[in-house]
Amino acid sequence: MSMETPEPVSPEEQWDRLMDGLRAFGANYTEFTRRFADWLGLHSTDAAALTEILYAEDQGTPMSPARLSERVSLSSGATTILLNRLEQAGHIVRTREHTDRRVVTLRSSPAIRPRAEEFFGPYAARMTAEMARYTPERLQQFEDFVRHLGRTMDGLLAEEYRESRPGTRRAPDGGRPGTSPPGRAQR
Repeated sequence: MSMETPEPVSPEEQWDRLMDGLRAFGANYTEFTRRFADWLGLHSTDAAALTEILYAEDQGTPMSPARLSERVSLSSGATTILLNRLEQAGHIVRTREHTDRRVVTLRSSPAIRPRAEEFFGPYAARMTAEMARYTPERLQQFEDFVRHLGRTMDGLLAEEYRESRPGTRRAPDGGRPGTSPPGRAQR
């Protein structure tokens, strides 16, 4: 197999290609989740929540309703309604496993696990095969890169884009766009 040497590009061009690739992967993942929703006959938000619950469970860190609310960007009330739907459909169960009995843990139901494995099996197999192409050192570089991008995005969302209404984003000087920052008069 011949390895072609890529033509040199500017860092900005490389950054653009990386961001395009990340956006494309995100869009594909969103489409993948939408198809999971269609496959189960769920609303896409319900399927996204179920996917988060399944993933957390697979990682050995079962999800709480509060954490799920953060992950799917819903209010606590909307998350409760969503969880009621998933529970009534037989897809999840809420348990109280923590020593603090007020803490609710979300688990997938025994009925949904085989269906999820059937749907996600090809995804897992292909992603595992793709990851196996890279050395542990290269994968660590990817992990670092993705972790740093995630922290950057978390910071932007927490600081710069706290409000999601038009006209509420802070101007670079700390004030609202079109207004003077506190303590400074408009000229």
